[in-house]
Parts: sequence; structure tokens; C-alpha cells
Amino acid sequence: MKFMKLGSKPDQFQTKGDNIRYVATELATDMVINVGDVKFYLHKFPLLSKSFRLQKLTANTNEENNDEINIDDIPGGPAAFEICAKFCYGMTVTLNAYNVVAARCAAEYLEMYETVEKGNIIYKLEVFLKSSIFRSWKDSIIVLQTTKAFLPWSEELKIVSHCLDSVASKAYIDTSKVDWSYTYNRKKLPSENGSDPLWNGVQKQQYVPRDWWVEDLSELHIDLYKRVITTIKTKGGMSPEVIGEALRAYAYRRLPGFSKGKIPGSDPVKYQYLVDMITSLLPTEKHSVSCSFLIRLLQTSVSLECGETVQSELKRRISQQLDEASVADLLLRAPANETMTYDVDTVHELVQQFMLQKRSGQSDFPEDNEFQEIYPAFASDSSKVKVARVIDGYLAEVSRDPNLPLAKFVNLAEMVSGFPRPSHDGIYRAIDMYLKEHPGITKSERKRICKLMDCRKLSAEACMHAVQNERLPLRVVVQVLFFEQARATTSSGGGSTPDLAGTIKSLLPGESHGSSRSATTNTDEDWDAVPTAEELKALKGELATLRLRDKESGCNDTNSIDIKMSVEKVIGGKAKGLIMSKKLFSKLWSNKDRVSENSSSDTSESPGSSNAGESKSTPSRSLEEAMSAANPWK
Repeated sequence: MKFMKLGSKPDQFQTKGDNIRYVATELATDMVINVGDVKFYLHKFPLLSKSFRLQKLTANTNEENNDEINIDDIPGGPAAFEICAKFCYGMTVTLNAYNVVAARCAAEYLEMYETVEKGNIIYKLEVFLKSSIFRSWKDSIIVLQTTKAFLPWSEELKIVSHCLDSVASKAYIDTSKVDWSYTYNRKKLPSENGSDPLWNGVQKQQYVPRDWWVEDLSELHIDLYKRVITTIKTKGGMSPEVIGEALRAYAYRRLPGFSKGKIPGSDPVKYQYLVDMITSLLPTEKHSVSCSFLIRLLQTSVSLECGETVQSELKRRISQQLDEASVADLLLRAPANETMTYDVDTVHELVQQFMLQKRSGQSDFPEDNEFQEIYPAFASDSSKVKVARVIDGYLAEVSRDPNLPLAKFVNLAEMVSGFPRPSHDGIYRAIDMYLKEHPGITKSERKRICKLMDCRKLSAEACMHAVQNERLPLRVVVQVLFFEQARATTSSGGGSTPDLAGTIKSLLPGESHGSSRSATTNTDEDWDAVPTAEELKALKGELATLRLRDKESGCNDTNSIDIKMSVEKVIGGKAKGLIMSKKLFSKLWSNKDRVSENSSSDTSESPGSSNAGESKSTPSRSLEEAMSAANPWK
């Protein structure tokens, strides 16, 4: 820190009590000056020879026969006045970045100009500021911070503007020329702490990061910080990423609890203004700040009940970078008056704005560039893939909330249903989690949520889980079986999708091939319905045909065989478990003639139907435990 000493005489100011100051000399004092609540006993000479204001005040007191001079509005108060008084006496005074502004403003108030006496204090203070303070990085910041207490004096004397220009100019300087100390929280390099085995004892020039200045500026008051950043941006040429990093550092420094998304309610107006200020200073360039930081800023603005304009701007910027977000970023806590755990509505709005972005805003090419029509679409598809992936993961997490309505789950999932996805494993995991945590949903609701998934896009691992998942409707299980079988047949050289007869085709999407259910293929009941005994027998026969066809074609795919065996077991378990339901019982009763003709096959199934029904209502723990250790959906 720079400092300057004025005067050479010893300090002879003495204190008596709490509010009396006097000069201990042989000459009696002949002047009393009241500065605030402190009384100074001083001498007219040398004070009047250096202060034009004191000359005028003394003249006024003589006319009024008053022995005391009252000064109540001097900037800096008694401390600043004492510095000026000691200078008049020639006593030693030490000036530094912490007291120079107070002394300069007090000297201006006392009118201690060069016209009154050559070499007066104002001249000396100006020299100190320009030659030392404004050339020092940290001293400039300290002085700028102290100017707030002396407004409007510090503003009128251009101390503030000089500090702003000094700080902004140093932030722009080439990093290779930064040879002063600065605050930067990072891990020291081995050569910096002397532990580098290759270090030869010679001081090496250390790398100075572009954002070396951001942490020191975080100590500034809100208004001063805003003016510094505005000055830096006005000069032009500063990287928007560095400006964004400065704002991020200031938010973490000045918003307590920002990293946790919870701001204390001690001074909400102050924090609202701070969030508004940071939002207004964000660079317009995309990716200048991370999506994670923007989401935290949005969460803070919601908790502080900031204005709608600020929240809308943050949502707009987040939607432009939504493909950068993670699931953890989007897990925003719902307001206190909500029954849900997470704020699904805000995420829904972010996805909606992401979809409404104009293609022109996604391209960095100029309008006349020949690649303009190609690049945006490519970038859009890439972004949509990432957004779909993160929303799938988000739905899987929020599905754990028992108070999450199905409509909110489905609406959000449907928004990204048209986005390109290499796999539907993510949405399957979300659906399975919702079915697990909400076992009481109706058949129509179960059908609605399962329609979000395309069974053809499940991985082999997801298929293995799905065909053994007792939470899924039978139709979905059969669809998974069919498409996995088709994939296995194609990969083994079969070359075409296997032809399946009535029972399986009736359970596939869009099929109604003359089975007994063809008239009600798309009804809600059909989704949770279980095949009759004849249909079960036909289904088993078709599965056997598939296995025989694969065997004859030389298919030895272990995974395919495991899937077919697992599905046959599950379908059999599901069918046996529900064959005695009311619906199926009434169908058997109404077709008793047909059932009696097949009594032998029906009888062979009936002994296990009761126990299987129990296993349907209470899924096997051993199966769930086995699957939970083998797949990520449990």
C-alpha cells in the first residue's frame, strides 16, 4: 500500500475526555472550533493562513461576538478536520488509501487552495493521488470503496471517475504486464511453493489468467461495482466470458446462500436489487455465463420475488442454453405454498421457450453465408438430443414425488417426444419410476403414460428389464418382446421381421388382425387385459414357433434366447394371475360352450391361477431384488 507523510514536527495533539482535543504548546489557544460533538482548542495562526473558509468563519464570529466556530457538515467529520489542522501546524501526518479521500474532501471544504498559500494540502493530496494511488491496483479499489461515504464531494472532485478509469484500464492490460498482487483463489503450482522437483531455484514467470481481477472487485459496494463493470464494458474489447465470470464471482460473494439456492430474508430489498443489477449487466453474447449459473440466478430471483421482467429475461437466456443444463440444475424447489417438491412448471416453461427459438438465433454465420441453411438445423438437432436426454433424467427424478400429477409428467414428456433420441431408455426409466411411486393410477392413465415410450428404441438391457417388469401393461411387454425378437432375427441374418399370427399381432401397436379383440384394440381395457386360456395357448405356440424358426436359421444369440424365455415366463405369470378376474370370468361364463369344449386345456391351467393371482397383486420380491442388482432402473 502506498503512503505519504506530511510535516516533520512531532504530534502535539492531546485528548481530554471523549470530546476535547487541544494542542499542547506554551502558547495559549485563542480559537475554539466545534466539529460535530468534538471541541478543538487551537490557534488562529497558523490555521487562518492556510484555510480561506476559516478566515471567513472567524470574521463572522467576531461580528457576532461569538468565541466559538461551529462546523457540522465537514466531510469526514472530526478525524478529517484533525488531519488538516495538523498539516497547518506542520505536524507529521501519514496519508494512505484509507484516509486520503476524507482528507481531500475536508481540505476542499476548508478551501485550502494554492491561492491561499503555496504548497497547500490540496496540491499535495492531488499529487499523491495521481502519482501513487491511481497507479496502484489495490489502492485504487480501496479509494473507490471509501468514496461512497463522501458523496457528493468525492464525485464532484472527480475522485470516483479517476478510480473507475484506473481500475478499468488495469483490467484491460496485457496479462504479461501484470506485476502487482491480486486475489485469485486457485491451487498453487508446484513451482510456486518450492516443491517442484525440477525447479532450479530461479524465479519463473507465472501465468496470469484473464480473469485475474474479478475477485478483488467483488469487495466493492453494489453501486460502485455496477459502475466499474459498466466502464469496463464501455471501453470495449473485454471477453464476454470474463465479464460473465466477474458477475458470477460477485454473486457468490455478495449473495449469502446463493450456492444452495436459499437467500436469508434479513434484507430482501438489497438482495433483490443485487439480482436485478447482475441480470442487467449480463453480456448479451450466448455462453458468456454458464446455464447452471443462470438457473441459480433464476431460482434466487423467484425466492426473493423479484420483478417479472428479471425472471422473464433469465428464462429467455436459460432457454437459449438449455442443452447445457444438467438434471441437478433443473431440480428447482417448488414454492412453499405448493404440495409438490419440485417446480415442474418453470422447467416446462423453459422447454417451451427452447422450442420457440428462431432458427436464425442458433447460427453464428452471417446472413449471406452459404452454410446458413445447413448449420442451424444441425445445431438444432444436436441441442434437442441433449435437451431430451436431460428432461428424461429430470422426469425420472421428479417422479419420486408422490404429489406429482400425471398431467404435469405427461405434458412435459410430450413436449420433447418429437426430439431425436438415439434411445428411449431414459423415458422408460422415468415411466417405470412413476408407475412404481404411483401404483394407484387408473388403466387409462397407465395407458397414457406408456404411450410416451417407443419400444423399438429400447436397448437390450432395457428390454430385459421391461419384459420382467410387472408394473407395465401386458400389451407393452408383448410389444417389447416382438421388437426385440425382430431385432435379434435381423441381426442374425434373418433379414426380415418375423410373421406373427393373431394373438401377438393384436397386442402390437396399430394391429387388429382378426383376433377376438380386434373390435376393441385401442380401448383402455385392452391395455390391462389378459389373454383368455385359448389366447394364452396360442401365444405359447407362437413363441415356440419363433424359437424353432431361430433354431433352424442358426440363431444362437444368447441375449435373444434369454429375452424370449423371460418374456414367456412373465406373460404366462401375468395371464395366469389375471385369468380369474371378473372380466375374464364373465367372458368364460358367456362362452361356456366354447370353454367346455376345451375343458382339458382350461383345467390344466386352473390349479395355478389362484396362486398366480396373488403373485400378480404382490410382485415377487426375489425377482425385484435380482433385477435391482442387474439394471439401473431400480
